[in-house]
Amino acid sequence: MSRPLRWRSGELTLAAKVLLLQLAVILLLLVAVGALSIRQSNADFAEERGAQMTSVAEYVAVQDTVRTGLEEVRAGADRWQVAADLTSFAERGLRLSGATDVLVVGPDGTIIAATDGSRVGEQADLGGDEVGHGRGGTTDVDAGGERRVAAHAPVISDAPGDNSAVGAIVAEVAYPSVGDQLAEAAPELGLFLGLGALLGLVGTWVVSRVVRRSTRGLGTTELANLADQREALLHAIREGVVGVGTDGRVTVMNDAARATLDLEAGPEPVGRPIASLGLDPHVVALLTGEDGAEARDALALVGSRVVVFNRGRASTGGRGIGTVTTLRDRTELVSLQSQLSSNLSITDTLRAQTHEFDNRLHTISGLVQLGEYDEVAALVGTLTRHRAEVGDHVAQRLADPAVAALVVAKHAVAEERGVTLELDPGSRLPALDGSTGADLTTVVGNLVDNAVDAAAGADDTADPLVELWIHADADAVHVRVRDNGPGIPDDLRDTVFVRGFSTKGEVPGGRGIGLPLVRLICSQRGGEVVVDDAAAGGGGGAEFRVVLPLVPPVGQDGRS
Repeated sequence: MSRPLRWRSGELTLAAKVLLLQLAVILLLLVAVGALSIRQSNADFAEERGAQMTSVAEYVAVQDTVRTGLEEVRAGADRWQVAADLTSFAERGLRLSGATDVLVVGPDGTIIAATDGSRVGEQADLGGDEVGHGRGGTTDVDAGGERRVAAHAPVISDAPGDNSAVGAIVAEVAYPSVGDQLAEAAPELGLFLGLGALLGLVGTWVVSRVVRRSTRGLGTTELANLADQREALLHAIREGVVGVGTDGRVTVMNDAARATLDLEAGPEPVGRPIASLGLDPHVVALLTGEDGAEARDALALVGSRVVVFNRGRASTGGRGIGTVTTLRDRTELVSLQSQLSSNLSITDTLRAQTHEFDNRLHTISGLVQLGEYDEVAALVGTLTRHRAEVGDHVAQRLADPAVAALVVAKHAVAEERGVTLELDPGSRLPALDGSTGADLTTVVGNLVDNAVDAAAGADDTADPLVELWIHADADAVHVRVRDNGPGIPDDLRDTVFVRGFSTKGEVPGGRGIGLPLVRLICSQRGGEVVVDDAAAGGGGGAEFRVVLPLVPPVGQDGRS
């Protein structure tokens, strides 16, 4: 049910204001139509009555008595002596035509005789000098504040060979008053004005209903308040909000979104094509939904920020109007997740070592119970030498304690799973600063874990092997991790770096996080990570190559 037009909070609704405005416009149109009607009526009156007055003036002008009297006046006779005869002819013309006044004008333009005696002696308005040249005509004159149509006809001398004008006859008729014209045109004018008013009212009522339905019956102040509140709410939200229309133009972008997308210093983005803002194509695709699907917790790197995108379709009345995307800066969260990943890796290593020590202790316990003391000594010696050899091999090549400890621990994890982890003899790594060492342990730990999983899970691999090479130069640390597992298909080499993707199937606890972390760390430090076949020609497992700059770009701290 539609709402009636009413006062809300002390003001008219927008629909009511539109209705009143339309009524005012209709009223102005009716006044304009009335004015045009009166003007047209006056034009018709001037044309019709002007012709009648011309006939009257010409009739009086051709009378012999009038011509003779004006000849005598021109000859010097006393004009007042002939005025009586001239007045009688003027009155005759008045009776014949219904004119308002008939004037007899002398050659000097002075009124000699008139049906209105008060005008005798005045100077007549003859419309210029047409009468002096023997020409007549009609014109509008002002007689005592009354607007009239005046027709004048010259009186031509009857002397032989003299065609000059000896005077003129003027016949005047007053325009009807506005009231008289309205009264005369009332039936037709009322019909047309009534129909116009009725159509205008119906159209206005329809428009007001459409406006009222569109504005929910709200007033202009309320609509302005809603717009202000919307802007205030959008800019008060800490999460970024970006709206993109179906034409690819930005419709909404709050302050948090501009800060997250590094657009604070540029021009106002609202109204501009999203593709013209200088954003990464992947970010543009996330904001516009080019793939047609909704985005849920999609991870992307915007400058030095790790941003989570959630995009949904926006529609009104069942019609799509674009997309709305929320942006959450999760840089600190991903940093904590990276640290947690390192801690989990250490935890797994300790668990593997605990499991290994348990097995060794059980073996030693069994040998002791059997009295095989020589075998116990040999076993302990073998274990000690093996651990010492692994530790020495790693320590000679990796001077950073955290990375060296990680490689030793991963060696134990790999052995537990039946995989050989080899540190390339050409590896060289000096001691690193805290942030670079933390990032490198995260990168190496995740890449080695994935490689061990791939090598251990390959059914057709007799001797699962993972090769690790770490080398630092003056600018960056270079890492290569190679396995002899099944490898990664070409069409999945970009997908493996997407959060949530995993080639290992559904695993409780969340898979598909390690490689995205590796890419994010490399991107933030200005480096890169690429994946390829481990052997020329393909089919020899996977090889990950990482370049991790020692000094991150200006404005970044190197943390993931």
